[in-house]
Amino acid sequence: MARTAPYLAANTVFSMQPSPIAVQTVVANGLSNREFLEQYARAGRIGLSGGLTLIDKAICRAERHLDEKALWGLWSHAFLFQGQRLDGHHWVIESDLQIHRKHIQLGVQENRISKYFDEHLYTSLAVLDLGLTEAQVACLMCEGLDLVASRARYSLRELFGTLIALRLPELRARSNVLARERSLYCSALLQHVFRKAGMDLTPGVDLKNTTPEDIARTPVPHVAYLLCREAPLSKLKAMKARLRRKATLRKAS
Repeated sequence: MARTAPYLAANTVFSMQPSPIAVQTVVANGLSNREFLEQYARAGRIGLSGGLTLIDKAICRAERHLDEKALWGLWSHAFLFQGQRLDGHHWVIESDLQIHRKHIQLGVQENRISKYFDEHLYTSLAVLDLGLTEAQVACLMCEGLDLVASRARYSLRELFGTLIALRLPELRARSNVLARERSLYCSALLQHVFRKAGMDLTPGVDLKNTTPEDIARTPVPHVAYLLCREAPLSKLKAMKARLRRKATLRKAS
């Protein structure tokens, strides 16, 4: 990742300053992905993840258009926590592309949060608590499960439309130029279900132009729980670093 959140002591609490909205951040240190999610996942809360795959990096790089300093975004995926079920596992509703042996899941789906326990694949995680009422949570679940049942698709085409809008900010409030019916990628799904519950996570941005970074920056008052790690160097960067060290040693000898 291009940048990481401050690596602070566990349960450090501070207000985001300067900020006109009521946002608190709790940075978790020393927790595994599993410990973090099991501690903070609750029904109706939002999950965010960042990783090291090419798709993750491409999304975070595109999100640099949202930052005044053109810094890459931290987040490449967003999902909704369902809470714990009778099987003892926490589940999420998300729109994602997953390829398994002889099986492809493409679109809105349900998965256990154990999917996000892999710390090499998911190097950064966040949980946003918007302090929802039981009625709001129920509305989110009903709408999300309806999209699962109706097999709403994940549209790569709409992702390209969002990229166009990121480069041309005047398009952000308009309908996605490549929009499709019954299609929602991850952060568009979150914006859709929250609007059904009477909350706009990204005012002024069309739901199908919404990015995970937009969700992370929502002006809706909330508490954000963060688990961010320093990303390991890529193989190419690691090799360059070794060559630089060897060259420095040769000059010194």
